[in-house]
Amino acid sequence: MSDAEEAPREATGENGETEMKEEEEANPNYKEVEDPQQESKDDTLAWRESQEEERKTGEEEGEEEEKEEEEGKEDKKIVMEETEEKAGEVQEKEASGIQEETTVEPQEVTESMIRLETQITDSQSITSGIFPKTQRGSKSKLSLQLEDAETDELLRELSTQIEFLDLDQISPEEQQISSPERQPSGELEEKTDRMPQDELGQERRDLEPENREKGQERRVSDIQSKAGISRESLVSSTTEDILFQKDKSAPVYPLTMTWSFGWNSSLPVYYIREERQRVLLYVCAHTAIIYNVFRNNQYHLQKVCIWKWTLAVETPACTLELPTEYGVQNYVTFNPTNNKELVSNSKTRAIYYAWYEERDTLAHSAPVLTEKTFNKLVGKFSQSIFHLNLTQILSATMEGKLVVWDIHRPPSSASTFLGFPYIKPCKLVHLQKEGITVLTTIDSYIVTGDIKGNIKFYDHTLSIVNWYSHLKLGAIRTLSFSKTPATPPTEKSNYPPDCTLKGDLFVLRNFIIGTSDAAVYHLTTDGTKLEKLFVEPKDAICAISCHPYQPLIAIGSICGMIKVWNYENKQYLFSRVFEKGLGVQSLTYNPEGALLGAGFTEGTVYVLDAMSLENESPEPFKYSRTSVTHISFSHDSQYMATADRSFTVAVYMLVVRNGQRVWEYLARLRSHRKSIRSLLFGVYLDSNEPRLLSLGTDRLLIEYDLLRSYKDHLEVLDIHHTDQGCYPTCMVWYPPLTRELFLLICNSGYKVKLFNATTKMCRKTLLGPAYGSPIEQTQVLPVRSMAELQKRYLVFINRDKVGLQILPVDGNPHKTSAIVCHPNGVASMAVSYDGRYAFTAGGHDRSVVQWKITLSVLEAAVSLGGEDLTPFYGLLSGGREGKFYRELEDYFYYSQLRSQGIDTMETRKVSEHICLSELPFVMRAIGFYPSEEKIDDIFNEIKFGEYVDTGKLIDKINLPDFLKVYLNHKPPFGNTMSGIHKSFEVLGYTNSKGKKAIQREDFLRLLVTKGEHMTEEEMLDCFASLFGLNPEGWKSEPATSSVKGSEICLEEELPDEITAEIFATEILGLTISEDSGQDGQ
Repeated sequence: MSDAEEAPREATGENGETEMKEEEEANPNYKEVEDPQQESKDDTLAWRESQEEERKTGEEEGEEEEKEEEEGKEDKKIVMEETEEKAGEVQEKEASGIQEETTVEPQEVTESMIRLETQITDSQSITSGIFPKTQRGSKSKLSLQLEDAETDELLRELSTQIEFLDLDQISPEEQQISSPERQPSGELEEKTDRMPQDELGQERRDLEPENREKGQERRVSDIQSKAGISRESLVSSTTEDILFQKDKSAPVYPLTMTWSFGWNSSLPVYYIREERQRVLLYVCAHTAIIYNVFRNNQYHLQKVCIWKWTLAVETPACTLELPTEYGVQNYVTFNPTNNKELVSNSKTRAIYYAWYEERDTLAHSAPVLTEKTFNKLVGKFSQSIFHLNLTQILSATMEGKLVVWDIHRPPSSASTFLGFPYIKPCKLVHLQKEGITVLTTIDSYIVTGDIKGNIKFYDHTLSIVNWYSHLKLGAIRTLSFSKTPATPPTEKSNYPPDCTLKGDLFVLRNFIIGTSDAAVYHLTTDGTKLEKLFVEPKDAICAISCHPYQPLIAIGSICGMIKVWNYENKQYLFSRVFEKGLGVQSLTYNPEGALLGAGFTEGTVYVLDAMSLENESPEPFKYSRTSVTHISFSHDSQYMATADRSFTVAVYMLVVRNGQRVWEYLARLRSHRKSIRSLLFGVYLDSNEPRLLSLGTDRLLIEYDLLRSYKDHLEVLDIHHTDQGCYPTCMVWYPPLTRELFLLICNSGYKVKLFNATTKMCRKTLLGPAYGSPIEQTQVLPVRSMAELQKRYLVFINRDKVGLQILPVDGNPHKTSAIVCHPNGVASMAVSYDGRYAFTAGGHDRSVVQWKITLSVLEAAVSLGGEDLTPFYGLLSGGREGKFYRELEDYFYYSQLRSQGIDTMETRKVSEHICLSELPFVMRAIGFYPSEEKIDDIFNEIKFGEYVDTGKLIDKINLPDFLKVYLNHKPPFGNTMSGIHKSFEVLGYTNSKGKKAIQREDFLRLLVTKGEHMTEEEMLDCFASLFGLNPEGWKSEPATSSVKGSEICLEEELPDEITAEIFATEILGLTISEDSGQDGQ
């Protein structure tokens, strides 16, 4: 072996066998525990007895404290001076390089606790982490490009802070800080070990509670008061129930997160509390979850802020921009004894940082490491930590090796600056055969977890001390040790022996294990008892469905797992894992709730028993070669339909064979040219027969004739186009709020369109929810009673939000509300049978979030938004008194004059209405240019607006109704260049300047041949007006055209090459913004 690469020292046992052989033997002390709650029962009784004793002691000591109160006032000044003297001594010792354990007074404990207060809010906002801040602005902008690493470190800091949240019950007298008589010494030492460094950079310190006096508690409180610190601090007053107690306050949001199913196994789990509770911290979607295992409770942190507690600033203390060649940093950690040092790594580069606060500089060192450095294969980095000796850094690799880096710190000098510290590779240690995925330290051990599920412990010389290799785990993703030190061994202890020559007992803290297959375990080291806490899907969750009359939700994952939960009591019921290669893409319960249809990524369709997940049919259906994206059942459960990614609709029906009801394949049809967005069963009005419709991004709404369909032939009843420019995104049956039955279709232009269920005529176009992206899925909220039938609501999701919409939709922006649910994208949604909850699946974030619906909050927002036209005035530039509305009024009344004739001398008839034929002219005058198809839709909407109720057609419109029609039909964000650019990308070619352009001859040919094409005379007349060759008001007034269209020479007026910019600004003369900042237009 070369000098550059060293093997770890293998401690041999008495029989001379090395660690490699011992790894193959089963650990006799290992046993698995199925019930994690069994052990806590005995402890609970003892805990209750101890609480009674503590109350009595607290009452007696409360009387003594009242007597000492006067004396404490005199002591405050002395205590403060002593604290300042101690701080000065520590500074002097650190300057001279002395490292020693320092006794910490209780007031220092409280100051550290206050310094790490976490701002926890119930606001429904995205989790955000903020760096510590200073008063200096960051001149050199620095930004650690960390993806998962940012979340890892945020959680690591958060878990450190939560350690100070005393989750045990504390009496009111004890809320500032527990006195030594009431708190075991081990617990006080535990809290001190977990403290982060303050500004002085002090080493870890242990408390000696037996040397404290009773008066210390009062003195600490006095110091807090003098420093302006609230006596009722969130940290110091926290009890075990403060996080998990029910919030009895009135809800302030229509949608409130109540539970989160799943865990992103690419992120770690932290062990933040043991003792009488087992509390974990992990990430689900954009929320940090504090989960109490024993109580099955969750607390959600949706806003976590970290700041420098002494300064009231909102800027980072330091930033650093890393070169792109460093790669994306996927792990970061601080020096446990110096918060001015940290280390991070990407797959190819390890970086050491040193923060010089006085110089406002974050120095870094990132040496390039190649195979030539050690003449050995190094491998890709996984995690990096500071060595126990604090003078070195260790970087683990996926080749089972450790890179040892020496930290070269220049000697401190008061007068001159001797340079920044840096790291240098000094050794490559081939630690083990398996790739190392986790590297951490605990007490005096260096700990590794690898891809084979092994967990190994080394001393500071990298000699093996012990390992767990027979737990049969997947690849280790995270290790988190209890904050409570290990219980000293007794005669009843069952700690395993280590593998050193002495064979001492291997005494270790309990710890949490997270694996890459999304399983989380708890290992009790005394007796090596492994408990499985939960197993979640390890891949994207794209399918969820709620039971039609029970509080059950089925969750399907791409990994092939289906889990069923009771969402009322948050209880996992049963699951099924399908064979490898079968990923669940879609799930739907049938109306009776007895069956669960499941569509898979490779085209298979299963019909399962809803209560056991066993196959209802002998064999699954395999008629598709692509992923099954939609499954739907008819109202009588006689038909089942599926849609796949190859634009095909398949139908299955229930038949009787040999006295048994079985599902059989009927027919399939490739009916669409683009992806199918919705597949919907309905019921004919004049019968109870089911009807089937599909909607695709090819803008086709297709209805199928099930009665005339037969084996291998799916009959199409009719085909309708739903949109002209935008594409439809989803559809749902509109609830019977009117005498006319509608289909509600949402499109990519943020519009909600109502189509007559029989004729498929577009009856209304309305402005839908506009929250950054178009609606992608929607469902009508079920009603809980007959009294609620006339007040209905929609639940919808877009790219990253979930929201509510009050029906009927009318364009009022106050009738809708939305909240971010999955920042990386929502894959699916479901609604509970009673309308109390909505559920969203986050796809690749592997989580499902349960949202409590509070309709009264949304109704209150509508009331506050105003009545009649007040909400609509807010959608206009300048509002009711603005210039735009004044111009609209002028155009509205000018159109009356024009319709009566400009040159007439007769008395004018002023009316509140204009005839429908004038409507397009007014629309265009105020900057909205509808197509001919859209004008027909507007006419139909107005004409037939009252036809069902009165049987009469409407041929005129007043100003308030005109305003609503205009706001509902116009583009929600005005005219932008994005749509014009998209058209030129389709129709044009790339010119010499890299822009999309159209030749003049092709441009003119397209105008007279494609789409809503013009005649040649119409085109020439339009160009004459655009180029100012016709008088103002051409064709709007009885004026004679001064220039005939045929006399225009377009070769002279139009350039040879037309780009999107030339078309918009030079030809049309429009002032258009470059981008609206919205998607889907």
